[in-house]
Amino acid sequence: MITMTRRELLIGLAAASARAGERRRVAITMDDVNWRSIPEPYSKDANTRLLRALSDHGAKAALFVVGGNVDNPTGHDIVQSWSDAGHLIGNHTWSHKMYGSKGVTAEFFEKDLLRCQDLLQGFDQFRKFFRFPALKEGNTAEERDRMRAFLTEHGYRNGHVTIDASDWYYDSRLRERLAKDPGFDAMRFRQPYLDHIWNRASYYDGLGIRVLGRSVPHTLLIHYNLLNTLFLSDLLDMFRSKGWDVVDAVQVFKDPVFSRAPRTVPAGESLIWALAKEDGRFVNELRYPGESDEYEKPVLDRLGL
Repeated sequence: MITMTRRELLIGLAAASARAGERRRVAITMDDVNWRSIPEPYSKDANTRLLRALSDHGAKAALFVVGGNVDNPTGHDIVQSWSDAGHLIGNHTWSHKMYGSKGVTAEFFEKDLLRCQDLLQGFDQFRKFFRFPALKEGNTAEERDRMRAFLTEHGYRNGHVTIDASDWYYDSRLRERLAKDPGFDAMRFRQPYLDHIWNRASYYDGLGIRVLGRSVPHTLLIHYNLLNTLFLSDLLDMFRSKGWDVVDAVQVFKDPVFSRAPRTVPAGESLIWALAKEDGRFVNELRYPGESDEYEKPVLDRLGL
């Protein structure tokens, strides 16, 4: 079981007490489509399992695609299947290089984004939502404002995340164990993963209530990976068991909060995190980065995973 800090517990209590009669809402947003990372024997039915989990729960997700991952027959077929199922298809750049990192100039990043757009615009459910790799939106105000202007010029909206998490790290640890021990019971990751997501959902919902005075409809960031191939259905069941509604991503993005553009530097992270930083009252409470393997490594080490 993952243990909350006192601060996170207080925020979680705020989420539980504020607007007690209001049901929380969450939409699934899935990044990267790095289908090659899913090992055998799990890869064969990975896409089918992900789509079935969403279909069984009546949810339409948003799939943010890295173009370089799907510029091949298998990748194309995956994106086509998501589009055919009515899931929103969004742009996550061609190469998944972080904006403002070494060698990634604004010029390179803009071309990388448009290259992915060229590939995606052939899919019926492609919409001009853009998600920054690693949620990094610029190290300076100049970088931040230039890219915001570029997105606006090209008709894009920011595909903001409200609930950030580290499912990618849990996935990497799971694959590492399976590579060393093919007989390892992958189900041992199920409860720690669900506990992690619930911990982060409770935290960001509580923080959002403190900042905005309401529980916003949430976008959860997870990835197209082995972990979710195994446990996405369980994750959706978990939210519903906690009284949350799993809703369509395209509807969630209509909420006014997703039009906000926090003027923080460095820019990015969860939208809730950024709004809390911009607010000024919560600066001393916010860790940076918002989510990282460094926070989760001790948890999985302690569990022997």
